[in-house]
Amino acid sequence: MKRQTLLAASLILAVALLAGFGSLVLWMPEAFAQEIGELVVKEIAPDVLKWGYVAAALATGLAALGAAYAVAAVGAAAIGAIAEKPELFGRVIILVGLAEGIAIYGVIISVLILNRLG
Repeated sequence: MKRQTLLAASLILAVALLAGFGSLVLWMPEAFAQEIGELVVKEIAPDVLKWGYVAAALATGLAALGAAYAVAAVGAAAIGAIAEKPELFGRVIILVGLAEGIAIYGVIISVLILNRLG
C-alpha cells in the first residue's frame, strides 16, 4: 500500500472524527452538564441543529470517501497479489475489510451526533 494512500485515508478519518467530536463538544455543551440522576432537557436552537446535521453529513461523507479511496488502492493491490499467489486470499481480504471499516466509523459517529440532536 502506498504511503500516500494511507496518509490520505488517515487524514479523512481524522477530519470525520473531528467533525463528530466538535459537534458534541462545541455545539452541545449541555450534554456534558448533566447531574447524576437528573436529565437536562433543553430546546435546541436552530443554528445548533443545522450545524449538527452538517457535522453528521461531513462525518459520513468524508469517511465514505476515505474508505472508497482505501478500498480502491488495497483492492487493486489485493487482486495483483492473489493473481501471483492464490494462498494470500485470506490475508488480503482482511486488509480490504480493514479499509472498509473507515466508512463504518463515520456512520457510527453520525448516528451518535443525530442521536444527540434528536
